[in-house]
Order: sequence, then C-alpha cells, then structure tokens
Amino acid sequence: MPRVVPAVIRALDVLELFLDHPQLSARQVMERLDLPRTTVHELLVTLEARSYLISVPGQPVQYRLGMPLFQLGTAFAGRLDLVRESQCVARDMAAACNEAVHVAVLDGADVIYLVKFDSTHPVRMVSGVGRRLPAHCTAVGKILLSGLDRASLDAILANGALPGMTSESITDPDRLRAHLDSVRTEGVAVDVGESDTAMRCVAAAIRDHSGATIAAMSLSAPIIRWTPQVQVKWTELVREGAAALSTRMGYRAQPR
Repeated sequence: MPRVVPAVIRALDVLELFLDHPQLSARQVMERLDLPRTTVHELLVTLEARSYLISVPGQPVQYRLGMPLFQLGTAFAGRLDLVRESQCVARDMAAACNEAVHVAVLDGADVIYLVKFDSTHPVRMVSGVGRRLPAHCTAVGKILLSGLDRASLDAILANGALPGMTSESITDPDRLRAHLDSVRTEGVAVDVGESDTAMRCVAAAIRDHSGATIAAMSLSAPIIRWTPQVQVKWTELVREGAAALSTRMGYRAQPR
C-alpha cells in the first residue's frame, strides 16, 4: 500500500481548522494541532505561497482561507447530483430492510418523489418517481416543512384548512405547526396512515453543505409489517441513510 505523506496530512489538518474558525493565528494553529512552532511556520508559509491561506490585511500573523479553496469547493459542488447520490444510498437502505425507500423534495405545498427503491414483498407500497403528494400528509413532506423558515411556512399555510388524504391527515394549520415543532425536536417524521391508512412511514432530512434541508429520505412499509420493534430499527436506519446522503451532498455535522 502506498505510504501517506505526513507533511500533506498536516497541511490538510491546518486547512480543516478553518472550517470552524474564520481566521486563526500561527499560535492558535500550533496550539490546536499540538505541532512544533517551526513546523507550523513552514506549513503556513507554504500554504500562503500557493494562496490557500492569505494573511489578514493589517494583521500579518492572522490567516484566513484563500480563493483556491473556494474554486475547488465550487468545482466539487458543481459535480454533485442529488438523484445520483440518492440512488446509491437508497439502494443500500432498501437492501438492508427490504422495504420501500424514497427520496423527495419540496415543491410549494407538495412533495415530489425523485428516487424510489421498492421491496420484494408481494404486499408493498404503491408509489413512483415523479409522484406528487400534499407535503403535510407524508413523512418526507413533514420533514421538509419543518425545515422551512417561519415566513415560508406561513405562506404555505395561509389558505386555512389543508386537504386531507385520509381521516388521519392533519388538516388544521395550527395543529400542523405544533406537530412540526415536535418533528424539529425529534429529527424524524412519521406518517401514521396520513397518506394511506394501510401504510406507515418514517423520514429524516437530507442537508447540503450549508446545513439547509434540501430533500428528505423515507422508509415505508405496510401496517402488517410495522411493529413497534421494527419502527425503532427502521427509524435508526433512515437516520443513518439520510446522514450518509447528507455527507455526500457536502454536509458536515457540527461536533456536539
């Protein structure tokens, strides 16, 4: 196996410090990485020579990220493809649980399904790529609505009573707002027969590099296979799947 280059690893460690700090001094870099002063000085001089770091004007011992990193990040972002990346993760999830896995995005007050992998069971969810459903009746939709700012959510709920798909659908805007507060706290949403009385579904958010919710991933199954025990298992699975896809889309979880 080829040998990793320690100097390159240290240079990358230096750059990654700036993910959480807009600017740093040489001393701060030295303290955070526990590296000798001479090593840090050489790394900073080299990175500055290539413009990956620049000195803060008027503060020559302070550094911030340079333009080449923006150019590299932009090139990477331009190559990201939500559908392609979703297919990879959703396929693995569906194989792990043998139930339907979807990825959907918000379009106004509706969700549109971009990706679907079905189960092999004879009894399974009837859905398809391109299908549009009222967001408030679905687990993916409730996750996406919970990620909106207040003004955007108000605009969607401005017309009063919401259309229902089943007797379990939440049609009262105030009740939906309270429910979305719980979704934000839990980090997952559950559809308990709100779009189809014979189905159950759990969903989690997919985030981009900025932390914004850009899509949602769900796991759906008929009520005959949905037990309290498997709900716990599948909730964790969908959390893991959404987190994996978020990482592919450039999201970096903040340390707790």
